[in-house]
Amino acid sequence: MKRRGGTRVNEVFEEDEVNAVLRDTFYGGKKRKRGSAKAKKQAKPEHYDVICISLYNEDLARLDAMVAKLKKRGHRRVSRSALIRFALDHVDPKDFPRAY
Repeated sequence: MKRRGGTRVNEVFEEDEVNAVLRDTFYGGKKRKRGSAKAKKQAKPEHYDVICISLYNEDLARLDAMVAKLKKRGHRRVSRSALIRFALDHVDPKDFPRAY
């Protein structure tokens, strides 16, 4: 195989230039103004919040089983959240046991 003539990378770029590019581009040095468009902040939705709750593994398994059962019955868009919202709509706080 014939080797192409030309210069090697080491002969084209000086070591300081390579280090500057690596430092600035890959290692978080100074930000370049050209070509660095900032992502616009979008307004947070106000009709819901993302929260974290804890559930026992057995309860999660029951919840997932219910979701799977509903999906088999044709409710394709059902999710854990949808099932929990449905339960909230149908529970009566006065019927809630004291020691649950």
